[in-house]
Order: sequence, then C-alpha cells, then structure tokens
Amino acid sequence: MSARYMSAYTPTIGLEIHAELKTRTKMFCDSANDPHAAEPNAHICPVCMAFPGTLPVINKEAVRHVLNVGVSMGGKLAEYTEFDRKNYFYPDIPKGYQISQYKYPLISGGSLFGVALTRIHLEEDTARSQHTGGSFSLIDFNRAGVPLMELVTEPVIHDAETAMKFAQELQLLLRTLGASDANMEKGEMRVEANISISKNEMFGTKVEVKNINSFRAVGRAIAFEIARQTELLERGDVVTQETRGWDENRGETFSQRSKENAKDYRYFPEPDLPKLNLSRIAEFSLGNIRSLLPKMPWEKREHYLGLGLKSEDTEILLADVLYADFFESEILDVVKDKKLIMSAMNYLMSDVRGANPNEESFSRLKNGVFLEIITMVDEGLLSSRGAKDIIAIVLAKGGSPKDIAKRDGLLQVHDADVIKKVALEVISEHPEIVSDVKNGKASAIQFLVGQGMKKSKGSLNPSQLVEVLRKEVGS
Repeated sequence: MSARYMSAYTPTIGLEIHAELKTRTKMFCDSANDPHAAEPNAHICPVCMAFPGTLPVINKEAVRHVLNVGVSMGGKLAEYTEFDRKNYFYPDIPKGYQISQYKYPLISGGSLFGVALTRIHLEEDTARSQHTGGSFSLIDFNRAGVPLMELVTEPVIHDAETAMKFAQELQLLLRTLGASDANMEKGEMRVEANISISKNEMFGTKVEVKNINSFRAVGRAIAFEIARQTELLERGDVVTQETRGWDENRGETFSQRSKENAKDYRYFPEPDLPKLNLSRIAEFSLGNIRSLLPKMPWEKREHYLGLGLKSEDTEILLADVLYADFFESEILDVVKDKKLIMSAMNYLMSDVRGANPNEESFSRLKNGVFLEIITMVDEGLLSSRGAKDIIAIVLAKGGSPKDIAKRDGLLQVHDADVIKKVALEVISEHPEIVSDVKNGKASAIQFLVGQGMKKSKGSLNPSQLVEVLRKEVGS
C-alpha cells in the first residue's frame, strides 16, 4: 500500500481489554481461582457449572480490584451498579449466558497514557475450549467464572504505537496494584482492537480484531488492518463490520463472524444478585480507596529517572513488582547517596537479575544483606569481582557477606607489599605485554591488571594494582 493512500485516511482505534483478576476464589462461587491448573476441571462446583437451583454470590475482592484500577486512572465510581445477563450460546458458557455489566458499570470515564476511557466493568470469564484436531473439542471449566475486568477506551487512538503503549501501561498498573498478573501469553490479559478508517470526521465501518496475545501483535494487527481496509476502499469495495482474528504466524487478520450488537445479547438485570449502592459502603468510598493506593507506575518512572537510572532499567523495575519492591525497601528507603544507589542498581540488574533467582533465593538478599555487599564495595573492602562472587553465594546458600568474604579470601587487599609481589609475578609471566606497554600501547596495561586480579581471586585493590604495574613497567 502506497504512502499516499495510507496518509489519505485517518485511522480510529478503540481498545477493549480483559484482565483476569487475582482473587482467592472465582467471581460468584468459592471454587479456587486457578485457571491454569494442570488438571482439567479440578476447580469447579455446582455454581460455576450452573447446576439447577444454585445461586451466585458477588466476590467483594474482585469489586475492590476494579475500583482501585478505576480510581488510579481518575475514573468516576458508580453510586449505583448492577450485574446483567449477557445471553449467548456457546459450549464454554455453562449457563447459556454470561454474568456481566451493561448499563451501570463500576467505573465511568478516566484516562491512561493520554487515552480517554469509556468504562470499566466486571464480569465472569468463560471456560477454555481445547480443539484436539479430531471431530470434537474438549472443555476445561477451571477458568469458567474467574473474575474478569473489562476496560473500554474511547475511540480516540489514531496509531498502532499508541495502542500498544496504552496496553503496556495498563499491564504495569494492574501489576502495581496487585489486581492481575496480566500475562498476555497466559491469556490473563487479552486485547481486542476496534479499527476503522475514514477520510473525514465521520467514523468508518468498525472491525473488531481478537486473539491478540502480545504487545508486538497489538501493533502488527492494527497496522495490518489499517492497510487492509485502505486497500478495500481504494479499489472501490466496502469494509464489512465483522469480528476478525489475528494469525500471528501469517501476520494477518482473518474473518471469524459478523459483529454482534448489544441487542443481540438481550441484556437484562441479573435477578439472582443484589444491586450495589457503593456510596453507602464506607470501605468503597473514594477517599478510602485513594488512601490505600500505592505509588503509581508513572510516579515511580519519574522518580527513578530523576535519580539517574537508565530508561531500560526503570522499565524493568516497573514491569516486575518483585524487583521494584526490593529496590524501594532495600535501597531507596535506606540510602540517600545517589552514587551508592546507582551502584546498587547496577549490581541488582546485572548480577542479581542475571542469575534469575526464585523468590526464596532472592529473599536471602533482603534485610540489609544486599546493601551490606554494596557498602563493602563503596568502602573499598570488596572489589567488584568479590561482590559478584558473594552475591552468587548468598543467592545459592545465604549467609553473612562479611563472613563469606573472610572465609573465601575475598576481602580487598590494600597491603602495598602484597600488591607489589603479585604485580612483579604478572610482569615476569607476560614479557610480551610488558614490551607493548613500554612501546606506547597504554591499553595493554589492562591485560596485566586483569591477570593480577585473576591471580589474587579479585582481592587486590585495582587502582593500587594499576599504579604499581605502571611504576614497575616504567610506563
């Protein structure tokens, strides 16, 4: 598609994003919220399987999660809200309808990443169909009834990059609030894009794209759909309102079914659940919710960058609550010196994160242990090599950094006689490098330094070693 045609149309994009919420039980029953259980149909009960005579009960924690998300984005809390039946027939809906929200959502309005929101509401998830490739499919109902937040944006996005960034910011927020792990590859967060193009201010025909399971795919799917619709219009065809899927392997969308309208679902209030007057519930008041919210991702980003952290390191902290909490509690809350903070961050990102520790091994660095290692480096008691070794040992077995350093001979040596002895040994073992240094190749001195540190198992003070080597070589 030529750039001339592409620039002649204005894309309009709205997103619908679903996120599975982190609660102990499902949305309307006491079955465990564990949709990824290895054993199919292990977490089901008469309520989520819609046995006759069973009645649903609202999960209070799921409501709280949605309110936290909405308030974080400046949305308006509903004074009155209710659940509705969304009627459609599909094998993964055991009741023949889904309990959702239609006219009275929990949250109205708000914005994130400069994108205005329409609403955020709460519903139950469906089961998961497994297609065997034969003449039948299997259904795992572990996911049926899991609390599901649905967020709908206004149609105010005009490019794929903004849509992708919005989804990433929402994932950060959900994780920061502890509302959802929002792993797209596990289906815990699912993005659907409504896309249309037009040459004027009137909206074009909307096409919904589903099955988008990564941020990269969000961008690719929207870009492909814009190009596809443009090509249709340029050759005189029309865009059909429909639901399309995204084929990641082929990099293109494909038709699934005609797009339903609200009237097709025959919404009506759920008769088995009470109406909620949130304004009468003290713990769900705006003031109470705001008082319990943590620092927002965008606030953390501004703070981290202001400290001098690299952008990529900042985004890693924002995306991983485990590392962000560690950085905040073990470093920022107790260290005021920026140089020490930066040093700690470098070791955290390279040596700790590089070891890919589990939560148990990571916890061995808490309660001041990690900071003790960094402080020992700052005070000249440990070399960088020694710090790396101690971090690895603590992650594997735990222990006191000072005790480990003494036991393994990792304390940095400042003794001039010891350093000179090692320097002379290195010089005698590498005469060709010594010759290079004397002939003006100044960088060759670093090889000798490396050999000296290796010989001493990283225990020598490197700056003193450099000084001695230069003096002895005569450079």
